[in-house]
Amino acid sequence: MKPPLPLLSLVVPCYNEEEALPILYEELTALAFSLEGRYRLEFVFVDDGSSDGTLDTLAALLAQDSRVRYLSFSRNFGKEAALLAGLRASRGDYVGVLDADLQDPPSLIPEMLDAVASGQWDCAATKRSTRKGEPFVRSLFAHAFYRLMNRISDAHIVDGARDFRIMNRVMTDAVLSMPEYNRFSKGLFSWVGFRTRWFEYDNVPRSAGTTKWSFFKLVAYSFEGISAFSTFPLAIASAFGMLFCLAAFVMIAVVIVKTLIWGDPVAGYPSMMSVILFMGGIQLFTIGILGQYLAKTYLESKKRPPYVVREEKP
Repeated sequence: MKPPLPLLSLVVPCYNEEEALPILYEELTALAFSLEGRYRLEFVFVDDGSSDGTLDTLAALLAQDSRVRYLSFSRNFGKEAALLAGLRASRGDYVGVLDADLQDPPSLIPEMLDAVASGQWDCAATKRSTRKGEPFVRSLFAHAFYRLMNRISDAHIVDGARDFRIMNRVMTDAVLSMPEYNRFSKGLFSWVGFRTRWFEYDNVPRSAGTTKWSFFKLVAYSFEGISAFSTFPLAIASAFGMLFCLAAFVMIAVVIVKTLIWGDPVAGYPSMMSVILFMGGIQLFTIGILGQYLAKTYLESKKRPPYVVREEKP
């Protein structure tokens, strides 16, 4: 009796992707056909509380294809929660992650899968070789984020890295072994280590629909990543504290000497107020940094689940 073929689980987070899902499904069925006789496939879709017809589309796909599985959240919990749920639900010997909008081309999967199946690599990851078609300001901030992240944290993230990747079961279980509530998957994939081969491809436009990531959401997401993998902002707060404590002593000495020489305590009122306001702003800034870390500690201590599943099939 022949052993069963290796199983490849493809995890697809979905949020309001009603238009893109049929196009993606065609690509995935073509992929399954190309891998027939070598691998079995399952498609694990995670509906992240969509408000359009995404869930109905997934139910229709399930009715016609036994390889389709899906989870539906009780509300929108975010892509990180959807990724976690999909990885937990995956059963495969190999696990892949890709977006529903086809900006992660499934045509790369056979080559990526061969790299991991060879045993030489634990993960086949992807990065964009160009950001053609992306707004200049967004690209500029993205490059700056990767440079900053790699300087201040111990999780090296390749510039242009995508969540799109294929992992073996050992690496998948290692990622799942980290149960933290505040998740930054790119950092987690890097932090666990393992042998990773990188594949480059040009930026691909969405197949349908619109992006759910505004510029400000991406900025907030970048702060999430920095605070999740670096305590450098706390060091900045401490440095500011020491710097302005020293400045305060210098200003005290200046005021004393000035008063003794000119004897006019009222002079210099505008400059004094400027210094007070500036130092007050720095204090609020550093308190804000401390507050962000305290908030994350607070959320972790609650032990709330990162998502709630309303429906899971099959």
